[in-house]
Amino acid sequence: MTHPSAQIPVNLRSRIFLVNVGANASHPVRSPIFDDGTFELLPIPEERDRWAPTIPAYARIPCWNDPSESLGLYVSDRHRGTLVHNDPEFRTFTYGDNPNRSPRAGGLRGCRPGDYLFFLARLTPHDGSRFHGAPGFSLVGFFQVDDVLRDVTTYPHGESFATFGANAHIRRATYHRDALDAFWVWHGDPGRSLRLPLAVPVTREICDLSLRDAKGGPWNWGPGRSELQWIGSYTRAARLVIDGRDSDSDDCSRALAWWNHVASIVPGVVVEDNTRQN
Repeated sequence: MTHPSAQIPVNLRSRIFLVNVGANASHPVRSPIFDDGTFELLPIPEERDRWAPTIPAYARIPCWNDPSESLGLYVSDRHRGTLVHNDPEFRTFTYGDNPNRSPRAGGLRGCRPGDYLFFLARLTPHDGSRFHGAPGFSLVGFFQVDDVLRDVTTYPHGESFATFGANAHIRRATYHRDALDAFWVWHGDPGRSLRLPLAVPVTREICDLSLRDAKGGPWNWGPGRSELQWIGSYTRAARLVIDGRDSDSDDCSRALAWWNHVASIVPGVVVEDNTRQN
């Protein structure tokens, strides 16, 4: 079982954006979660017309928990060679999206340095040899944003490439210059960003404690949908979910519940309770 090698301090008086990532029910692959809480995040397949030598396949991406194996271990032989859109990537902490073109990403236009990007993924139990049981949503990582590359229409060079060059959108644009379609890339501060070593379950309880719908009200867990379906529906679009900048706001107490939930599962995440600072 792996843990953060150093403490990761987190600031309650900040904004949190939530993004749903990785393979989901519409894809032919699944991301495994193991009995000890560790997991592997399988990216979505890349669009076929964007395939290029710079883009990795499932069989060429090392597993996080055992780099001697590849993510091809968790897909069928048919899909081992499928090229993937590996985003977010947690080696250099980048995430790309296009808030100008994608309605689901429009809420990220306001995400700026100092804010947090949290990543949510659909994980399915795996016993080491096969998938079994029902999937669930978990938090798999977060960035504290320290830089944003906006409206990318020219290929980045120099310092910009050094910071953002590992991102899937830039890899795609190496061979497909029409992919320079004003996408954005966010970069996380390496000292305050983390690919979680243990999945943090997103349960109805933590959603009720910390999250609100787009109108500011509590989630509606009505009949006719499962908990998994409701969470998937409410998190379909990336958006700001908690604004903890005002120490007197409800958001600040919701931020405390959110971060305490993460810290209760992931050793190394240290919550800086600065909610009473002026």
